[in-house]
Amino acid sequence: MKKYENFCRALENLKDIYEYEEPYNNVILTGLVALYEICFEQSWKLMKELLEKEGVTEARTGSPRQILKSAYQAGMVREETLWMDALAARNNVAHAYNQAVALDIVSQTKKRYYPMFAALKTTIEENWKEQEQ
Repeated sequence: MKKYENFCRALENLKDIYEYEEPYNNVILTGLVALYEICFEQSWKLMKELLEKEGVTEARTGSPRQILKSAYQAGMVREETLWMDALAARNNVAHAYNQAVALDIVSQTKKRYYPMFAALKTTIEENWKEQEQ
């Protein structure tokens, strides 16, 4: 499944975030924020595809918020609040030119969001991936 492969590649790339420590130069900081954004985008699009295949009608919406809520209800993700925080961070990427916002996104990714994405990958492999066959 292409969306699963895209998500896995984005997650693998996001792991690079741990190779860098503050102080970041602008190029590195911008790149780390972009890695987060790409992984988030790939994750909710993967959820959308899997939920649609499962027949979840709410998954037909283009809204990441609705997809995350549906994924939580379906047991695909376990921490709805964490995913909503991640969505808010993704929405703040547009303000990543603000160093404080960018630093917070990178910090939260290291502490909370990378493990969240890794847990999604595990859950999909254990409970959802057979749907793609």
